[in-house]
Amino acid sequence: MTSKTEKSVNDKTSTPASPSPSFDKPIITTTNSTSHTRASLELIPDMSLYATNNDDTSSSSSEKPKDSRLKVVADDPSLAPFQNVLKMRHEKYLAKKKELVDKEGSLLQFSKGYEKFGILKVKGGIQYNEWAPGAQEIFLVGDFNKWNKTSHPLKKQDYGVWSIFLPDQNDGTPAISHGSKIKIYMRLANGEWDYRIPPWLHRVVQEKGNPIFDGVFWNPSPYQWKNKAPSKPKDIRIYECHVGMSAIEPKINSYTDFANDIIPMVKKLGYNTIQLMAVMEHAYYASFGYQITSFFAVSSRCGTPEELMYLIDTAHGHGITVLLDVVHSHASKNVSDGLNMFDGTQHCYFHEGTRGTHPVWDSRLFNYSHWEVLRFLMSNLRWYAEHYRFDGFRFDGVQSMLYFHRGSSPANSYEHYFGPEVDEDAITYLLLANDMLHELNPNVITIAEEVTGMPTLCRPIVDGGFGFDYRLGMGIPDKWIDLLKKHKDEEWDMGNITYTLTNRRFNEATIAYVESHDQALVGDKTTAFWLMDKEMYTHMSVLQEPTPVIARGIALHKMIRLITFSLGGEGYLTFMGNDFGHPEWIDFPREGNDYSYHHCRRRWDLAEDKLLRYQHLRAFDVAMNSLEDSSKWLLEREYIQCKNEADKVIAYERGGLLFILNFHPTASHANYKIGVTKPGKYNVVLNSDEVAYGGFARIDTKEACFSVPEKWHDLDNHIQVYLPSRVCLVLKCVD
Repeated sequence: MTSKTEKSVNDKTSTPASPSPSFDKPIITTTNSTSHTRASLELIPDMSLYATNNDDTSSSSSEKPKDSRLKVVADDPSLAPFQNVLKMRHEKYLAKKKELVDKEGSLLQFSKGYEKFGILKVKGGIQYNEWAPGAQEIFLVGDFNKWNKTSHPLKKQDYGVWSIFLPDQNDGTPAISHGSKIKIYMRLANGEWDYRIPPWLHRVVQEKGNPIFDGVFWNPSPYQWKNKAPSKPKDIRIYECHVGMSAIEPKINSYTDFANDIIPMVKKLGYNTIQLMAVMEHAYYASFGYQITSFFAVSSRCGTPEELMYLIDTAHGHGITVLLDVVHSHASKNVSDGLNMFDGTQHCYFHEGTRGTHPVWDSRLFNYSHWEVLRFLMSNLRWYAEHYRFDGFRFDGVQSMLYFHRGSSPANSYEHYFGPEVDEDAITYLLLANDMLHELNPNVITIAEEVTGMPTLCRPIVDGGFGFDYRLGMGIPDKWIDLLKKHKDEEWDMGNITYTLTNRRFNEATIAYVESHDQALVGDKTTAFWLMDKEMYTHMSVLQEPTPVIARGIALHKMIRLITFSLGGEGYLTFMGNDFGHPEWIDFPREGNDYSYHHCRRRWDLAEDKLLRYQHLRAFDVAMNSLEDSSKWLLEREYIQCKNEADKVIAYERGGLLFILNFHPTASHANYKIGVTKPGKYNVVLNSDEVAYGGFARIDTKEACFSVPEKWHDLDNHIQVYLPSRVCLVLKCVD
């Protein structure tokens, strides 16, 4: 090529787990029973498990083979000193699984709790079963009985379960009509009376002027699905989405409008997967969906359950996989419309004391050792997988689940990963959840949001791992923010950048990203805003020459995305709108902004305006997706041949492509030598300097490069290229 122009836990108490009975027949009740008595015991960790041991002598049988290592240890000898802990975790999971299977039949049967609990339409009437071990009396109230507090008592069964059966009316219609409001009126553990929303309800609504949700009995005609789920994407490219803030207008968008307007756009952009946030019902909109109040209900702000099904059905019709951002790491502290203090005790679904409250999020923490909590959470996953046909899950806040300190203390060494501060009950739950989901659907996708680097997280359970398919590469956006905030361009360390992007555990797949929703919140800045700041308001027009700030910002925005996409993992993610450099931040309506939706929307019109430079960033994003789709580089290993600090050049091969990036802020390099693994003719297949991508057309991409049989970068052949400042190229050997 030639130039044309130059987040301390002390309280560790737990309720002994007890299985609940099966409800195969309606239970007609007329009386109440006595209150539930709770026992507790103190959990004292066996510190000997956490001692490092290079010789594995933990075999429980003298006849065990001499090499009894787990596969994760055989693959990674650095884990050998911690094999005792790894085996303990695996055996704890196996023991809990056996216990569940022995009493419930199978994990799949255990995870169908929504067929036993909640308010269910069954043959001949409505059956309601609820687990509330601390309650003294419970009555079902609602529109159906004019909110009579005494007419419909529940009867207490074994294991703290309460039940009532409401026969159909004489004309055959249900005693509770579809869409009518419903709650329970309960005498709590302390003797006080209060209303609660049944935790297994499928729908709750928030009336205008009343922040407290009302329960709704939801019994519609079944949704008629039209499309099958697409094949599991091997090269996963995720568009992270929030339905509510996906409208151009300052409003809450609907499931239907998202399906009709956003899904076709995602398809055109080249992403094969969407990840939906804020679906599980949450009282506080500004929580971004991370303070869940009703786990089996979908956000009523955006529409009905059937309208969400239509969204997922539409995505499947476009060949797009749909993931749910699931929050099982904690729950809202709301009492009136949440799980907190449901039966009047702290320990119904959660731990008591400090162990049951997140020190930063001010939310409740589940007791993963309890039988009915496991049933509730695992059934919740299966509910969304079967009822709504989600294809997978992104588990939020996994690092908070893994440690008693909930992420508020450092956890970045093997001593932390395998020490006594790890919540082993949470690990058992994660293994059981992954086991059940992958048995239910072998093509399911599970992703862990986990920042500490816990080993074996994304290894198969049979190998001694947790069973997740991917982890989020959370250190990558932190690296880019650090560079943009604290370092001049000439100070960027090429070796450190490549190390950050390739620092992944062996055989554990990573989803790489420059920015997710976290980097777009008010108080932070998007990558585009870090790069261009206030000039985005005044200098993004194509009718004027770009200022140095805009030229730098557009160039680095493309380079940062390409190197992250092509070097950072086995999958890629971006938050909706950030692909084209969405300006400003996300600010949900709140008292501090006069409850405005102005910054809680997506300005899709900016990327479609031919007079604005946002179109160039979007075009480059589309080109990246298209090239990955054809080359499948996410499925291949990378080979890095160049990390030149003086020249600020990085070069590597992956998926049959050669990637070359010149991060130098001022220097262009003529006839720059790059070693190549294959001799032959190389054509440019992606050039960030093209005018269509907001570049300056300094490279003649029609001219091919031919390799020279001369050693360079420890390779037998090399090519020579022209590398303008702040440009990235992708070449392919075609002959």
